[in-house]
Amino acid sequence: MRVIIFADRVDAGQQLARELEFARGSDAVVFGIPRGGVVVAAEVSRALGLPLSAAVVRKLGAPHHEEYAVGAIAEGVKVVNADAVRRGGITAEELAAVEDVERVELARRQRLFAAEQPAAARTAIIVDDGIATGATALAACRALRAQGAVGVILAVPVAPAEWGPEPGVVDEYICPHPIRDFWAVGQFYGDFSQTDDEVVRRLLNDAATGPAAEGSPGR
Repeated sequence: MRVIIFADRVDAGQQLARELEFARGSDAVVFGIPRGGVVVAAEVSRALGLPLSAAVVRKLGAPHHEEYAVGAIAEGVKVVNADAVRRGGITAEELAAVEDVERVELARRQRLFAAEQPAAARTAIIVDDGIATGATALAACRALRAQGAVGVILAVPVAPAEWGPEPGVVDEYICPHPIRDFWAVGQFYGDFSQTDDEVVRRLLNDAATGPAAEGSPGR
């Protein structure tokens, strides 16, 4: 059953920003997970006056079922759901082949969405448009922690009620809509159309030259 909670990702970001009011005026940087997560993150950044950046992650999809994530990769980080791999009967060779392809795309997106704001010595607020398996979100959190973030907050508009980050991965997890009958993130959006690279680049560029950027440390 489809239950619309958000008109689109902009609406989701505006709603999520209200849950993050405590971060207004802090040293935090909002990191959106490309592509759709950056649209949500841009609204959080704009509403709270915080700088915006990108946390580039690629999911490792199951062979023949690419939308189902069995893991994810980010710079210096690899997350694999061993149970999902086992249930799917995925061999080590198949997983390695998927990873090889995704590492090429990861590198391309890292070049395209180069981080305007570093995570080191800052609080990282990691935002996506929702959580399905959680693999990409966890990879992003681990990567930003490894880059020196002093605090990691994972914030998403919607996620399965039973999901939660592993202990120690984040300092705070915020999800205003934990859903029990959950099958896909898109079921809660009126418009969940794909976000293209140019939209992500425009949002990041606009944020880099806006008031939040001008008032941020190092600018």
